[in-house]
Amino acid sequence: MSRQPAHSPAAVYSANLRADRQCRTDGAKRSLLDKLDELLLRAGVEGRYKKGQIIAIKLHFGERGNTSYIRPVFVRKAVERVKKTGARVFLADTNTLYVGGRTNSADHLETAIANGFAYAAVGAPLIIADGLRGESSSRVRVGGRHFEEVKIAGEIASADGILFLTHFKCHELTGFGGALKNMGMGCASREGKLEQHSRCAPVVEPAGCTACGECVASCPASAIELGAAAMIREDLCTGCAYCIAVCPEGAIEVQWDETVERVQEKMVEYSRGVMDGKEGKCLFINFLTQISPTCDCYGHTDAPIVPDVGILSSIDPVAIDQASADLVNGQRGFEEGTALKSGFEPGGDKFRGVHPQIDWTVQLRYAETIGLGTRRYRIEEV
Repeated sequence: MSRQPAHSPAAVYSANLRADRQCRTDGAKRSLLDKLDELLLRAGVEGRYKKGQIIAIKLHFGERGNTSYIRPVFVRKAVERVKKTGARVFLADTNTLYVGGRTNSADHLETAIANGFAYAAVGAPLIIADGLRGESSSRVRVGGRHFEEVKIAGEIASADGILFLTHFKCHELTGFGGALKNMGMGCASREGKLEQHSRCAPVVEPAGCTACGECVASCPASAIELGAAAMIREDLCTGCAYCIAVCPEGAIEVQWDETVERVQEKMVEYSRGVMDGKEGKCLFINFLTQISPTCDCYGHTDAPIVPDVGILSSIDPVAIDQASADLVNGQRGFEEGTALKSGFEPGGDKFRGVHPQIDWTVQLRYAETIGLGTRRYRIEEV
């Protein structure tokens, strides 16, 4: 799917965090907002989005209590730049598979606004792209190793193009979370998230179940039976995960039984489904700041493991993630007061230094294999 030939390095544009005076005729120092604007221009935002199109800006709104997600002021700058192309813009995220502050659209929107993403702050409407409880889904054929078709959030699939704003960080299941994860996992419907994470039906925790019957009434496959507690019949379950969202007690859980290698490959196949039909209409920005040891889905933020690096842009999701990983690993890690346990030296593997059991290169290798992009890149400084 990448427009880059396999033998040709992809351009990755990089802005450091210094307030330098380059490219300013008035002698003033450039802010990070100025640099973000230039990163968008250098990556070709003006040629990718056009008047009348509806463009999704896909980001992570963060859980309540988390503080490492991308700041709304940067999001507003991206919104303004896309609007200058004549396109219309909405901010998009999808509901979570786990039970928390973003399980359904009502709670999700309240969380997003509490975290600073109100219209007055960002200049664009917020749309939870997979419906009220994650049921809005479009099926896209990918013909992959794991899936013949994938289930993409309906409003993501309907958008004319997507700008991905990603906070690059470590991740407890994929080693790191970058553009590929924001795309593949972040744009899946609830059913799609479940089939990436698990090979089994959800399970009811009997101690938390009050036998209220909400899950039974809402199950589209009639796969839940009610006794002293609800029980999900795996032979009938279709894997839509709707029961997880409707349980008022949070007693229905995912069986996290998938290997990290398969999760990464499944996630990449979902990324392919997201980009299908949007060739030339996707653009990627990675923020290599406050690089935390775990996902922004937690209701807290742990100490960063390396110094802030900068911001990258590219039209190639594989190249930008490879470059991001290399730049993080090129830093000297913080040796005290963080979750980093090894790989402190420049060039050391920071992601395995936090999550030693995870080979994070699986997602990059597989994405390159199926044609999403190239791991070869050239850095062009902004």
